[in-house]
Amino acid sequence: MRFFTGDELGNLKILRLRTPGPAIKSELLSVRVGNAEKGGVQVLSACTDSDSSSTLVLSAGYSNGTVELLTAAEDDTIACSQKWTENRLKAGQRYVGIHCTEKNVFSCTSNGVLRSTAIEQNPSDIPTSFTAPLPTRLCDWRFSENQDAFAYGGDEVELSVWDIGRAFHNRVEDLQSSAAAAKKRKRNDTLFPGEIWRAKNIPNDNLGLRQPVRITALCYLSSSSLSNHHLIAGTQLGFVRQYDTRAARKPVSDWKIAKTGGVEALEKGFNHHEAFVSDSGSNLFALDLRNGRVSYSYKGLAGAVTSIAPSPTLMVSVAKDRYCRVHSTFPAPDQPGQQQEHKGEVLEKMFTKSTSTVVVWDRFSMKQATSHQEPGEDGDDTDDDVWDDMENVDDEEVQSSKKRRHNQ
Repeated sequence: MRFFTGDELGNLKILRLRTPGPAIKSELLSVRVGNAEKGGVQVLSACTDSDSSSTLVLSAGYSNGTVELLTAAEDDTIACSQKWTENRLKAGQRYVGIHCTEKNVFSCTSNGVLRSTAIEQNPSDIPTSFTAPLPTRLCDWRFSENQDAFAYGGDEVELSVWDIGRAFHNRVEDLQSSAAAAKKRKRNDTLFPGEIWRAKNIPNDNLGLRQPVRITALCYLSSSSLSNHHLIAGTQLGFVRQYDTRAARKPVSDWKIAKTGGVEALEKGFNHHEAFVSDSGSNLFALDLRNGRVSYSYKGLAGAVTSIAPSPTLMVSVAKDRYCRVHSTFPAPDQPGQQQEHKGEVLEKMFTKSTSTVVVWDRFSMKQATSHQEPGEDGDDTDDDVWDDMENVDDEEVQSSKKRRHNQ
């Protein structure tokens, strides 16, 4: 199992996890050294290469606006195939999201620049890119699972879902077509061209004051069609809100989860009704999405967790205390409200010398391990072969053999 991490100095590292038995063997390798010119790694995404079955494609966004398209081979060697710079990124702004597909790399900045860059087959070719304007003061941006939509949220920016195709077919003039349309958008009534759905703020508090919109993290739970999206979002006030675009614009659930500060990181788990949430303190929770209860929390953390990378068997997190941790995970109870029998723990931690900012799981490593498994390795296929080789005996043959034995 393989994970990729990036840190504040621009270094890229590979975490190899092997589980030959009950113990976990880990190895943290520095595969690409950063420099002061590029700055730190802010966003990172991974996908498989369509032309090679043994190569992984990484896209990394750096604090100086540079985006690198990297290829990671099976032997953990990394090479840069494309590079470009986001010229609209200014001081105090950052990348809030990046997603790599087989043909394009989508990146989004906090000042609302959405860019689609084509992955060129010839590294010497100039990358072809298109941009689309989005609202400013964004804090997080995510791509949908079916790769036809994206969502964002931020400081006084409500959670919003867009059609990825229509987003690049509209020009800046369309967003300000008339003064009347601009006033309506300020009242949060009219959708932008390409926008599918936009959330609505929660009701005023007990004093009748408006609740501030401070979305710090978001994550897709499911996305079955262009109009059916299920998302969760974390706020600066420590709430986790669940949205269903088919149900309503307001959140279908609103839970206070964070103990210290706001929500730092938010990721969907691989078990049913499972999500992982970290706050601005040193807390990392496993959340039951059916009732908003914390199934369990991880002990021994000394810094805020900034990025989480779940996998089907283990989870890896990076925190501001310069540690990279490997966690065990357990599914939520079958029925909501039941007691959690098994709780996740920190299985291993590694000191990274510099503060890691992001971690992603290499899904290709799991597929490769499955494809390399020989038939009959677990014993099931061998048993099936034994039964297949046995001859079938009809009931008539059995009865005739009984008669012959009786006559004798």
